[in-house]
Amino acid sequence: MTQFQDEIGTVARGVRVRARGVASNAVGRFEATTRVAVEDGWAIEEEAQLLQAEVRIERARTAISYNKSPDLPFDRSVNPYRGCEHGCAYCYARPSHAYLNLSPGLDFETKLIARPGIGAVLAGELRARRYRPEVIAIGTNTDPYQPIEREHRVMREVLEVLAAFQHPVAITTKGALIERDLDILGPMGRAGLARVGVSMTTLDAGLSRALEPRAPAPARRLEMIRRLSDAGVPVRVMVAPVIPGLTDSEMEPILAAAAEAGAVAASWILLRLPGEVEGLFRDWLAAHAPGRADKVLARLAELHAGAVYDAEFGTRMRGKGVWASLMAKRFELALGRLGLALQLAPLRWDLFAPPPRIGDQMLLF
Repeated sequence: MTQFQDEIGTVARGVRVRARGVASNAVGRFEATTRVAVEDGWAIEEEAQLLQAEVRIERARTAISYNKSPDLPFDRSVNPYRGCEHGCAYCYARPSHAYLNLSPGLDFETKLIARPGIGAVLAGELRARRYRPEVIAIGTNTDPYQPIEREHRVMREVLEVLAAFQHPVAITTKGALIERDLDILGPMGRAGLARVGVSMTTLDAGLSRALEPRAPAPARRLEMIRRLSDAGVPVRVMVAPVIPGLTDSEMEPILAAAAEAGAVAASWILLRLPGEVEGLFRDWLAAHAPGRADKVLARLAELHAGAVYDAEFGTRMRGKGVWASLMAKRFELALGRLGLALQLAPLRWDLFAPPPRIGDQMLLF
């Protein structure tokens, strides 16, 4: 047993938590009241129920979300799901659950929202006369290939629409279920219409199990890279998040393993702790890596001028100072040594063409 092996905890009497990223289900920052679990004094023995994920259905009115962030390489994205069953303790998307009156804690990984039918909505938006194609990013908030995709297949319907329109797509995922869609992604990748980023936090299976309890193990993600690459899909390994004092020493081994598996490009992103994520990750450190907690938090404060997190554009994903410069230099040297590119080749948008529908007037020439 390693110090990072998964533990079972209890958040309230009668509820048992297993293989979840966090143990707290504190209400979100927009709630007017707070829920607190207390003993009722009866001490009646009862079998604890294992906390299970539940999926709600949302009928999407829009599919494409636009952003104007200066430090993101895309201006539009599609989110097939809200919440993520992978349960990564560090996930920067957790605070988005507060907008749904749900907890960024356990609710984020157990009260999930699927958006079936979003493919038809997306097709309508792509057919709009004023629409101009640019790369659509998927997986920028929550993972489109999380376990519930096996049943709900929302990502599959989105991908089928993008393939039919010959629209460029960039996918970020940890989910091995992406291999199911190689029949679509392979031809798109070879045509310059698709690329995939596979995120790797650590090569330590025990640490990965504690940090990302329902995501594929590191070795399985390397196999994903190999299979995607063999199918003709350009793959970028994303060393993310880099947790100073915990996983930063693994940058070079991760890059080397990914290059050997077939990745052709790489990137890295520093741990980000916006909103409620800071408290959740502090609790995770106390439970799973108490001997390293002070070092991790002190290094983060070093990187953000005394704060654990700074949302300033341009530096929020890298930090500032000596340590940030050192990580950037190590990354640069490793890329050169391994022959990895900093960027994948641009995707094509000139092939974009809405497919004809029944009743459409066909072109004569």
